[in-house]
Amino acid sequence: MAVHRVAVLVLEGVTPLDLAIPTQVFATRAETPYAMTVCSLTPRVTTTVGLDLVVSGGLEQVRAADTVIVPGFEPPLVPPPAPVLDALAEARDRGRRVVSICTGAFALAAAGVLDGLHATTHWQHIEDLEREFPAVRVDRDVLYVDEGNVLTSAGVCCGIDLCLHIVRRDLGAVVANQLARGLVAAPHRDGGQAQFVPAPVAVAGDASLAATRAWVLERLDQPLTLAVLARHAGMSQRSFMRRFAEETGTTPLQWLAKARLGLARELLETTGHSVDRVARECGLGTAANLRLHFRRTLNTTPTAYRRTFTR
Repeated sequence: MAVHRVAVLVLEGVTPLDLAIPTQVFATRAETPYAMTVCSLTPRVTTTVGLDLVVSGGLEQVRAADTVIVPGFEPPLVPPPAPVLDALAEARDRGRRVVSICTGAFALAAAGVLDGLHATTHWQHIEDLEREFPAVRVDRDVLYVDEGNVLTSAGVCCGIDLCLHIVRRDLGAVVANQLARGLVAAPHRDGGQAQFVPAPVAVAGDASLAATRAWVLERLDQPLTLAVLARHAGMSQRSFMRRFAEETGTTPLQWLAKARLGLARELLETTGHSVDRVARECGLGTAANLRLHFRRTLNTTPTAYRRTFTR
């Protein structure tokens, strides 16, 4: 695989957890092509917790990168220095991928990278982003937004979702799921369309339906109706739907469809099964139905997907 250069651009007042996410996901590994460098305008950067970071890379590495990632920083309403904004705008203009985690979206917005695009940030700063940057189409209550070469995430853990989404886009479901297992993270949370992926934020809950979701994932090839899922959880269908939405931010049937599509992607990447067999084993029934789901969700076909990601 050709080397893909990732520059993690650290700003003054960086949030350490936001910084840790991309450096962990895009660290150099034999199974991925990423070569990651932490960069900043100055060799030393102070974090939000008072720790100083010594950074080896500069803006020249940002300009040479294929993907530039800006972690969250405080206070977000203080714009980064002009050379940083220029480097971000230049990356966008050259067609490079530009990514923000949490309040890193404010740096992208200040550089004009988000003008006319959908974007998101931490829920506590949504109104500030809307007020200060009216050219940005701010989306509330989403995990992340994928606008092709410009991607933004909500707070902290949503940065993990976004980074794993990028890996899945680049390298397929198998590699992304392997990284997720190493991080002990949910393998994939998304929704929407191929170039614009809004995913609802889950409401905090006690995850009482986790056992039912795990049970379903072992039986995706079987007929699974709302009644079957509610019966396994020991609830009425109405109570089950309400609790499921509280815990996952989506409906049981939408979640099930995405789980089946995820299994189909793994089977296409790792087996030589026919499209008909893949459709049966993931519970989507027929090749025609599988193609319909791929077209609607990924804007491609199962055959083209397999050709792209089979190793």
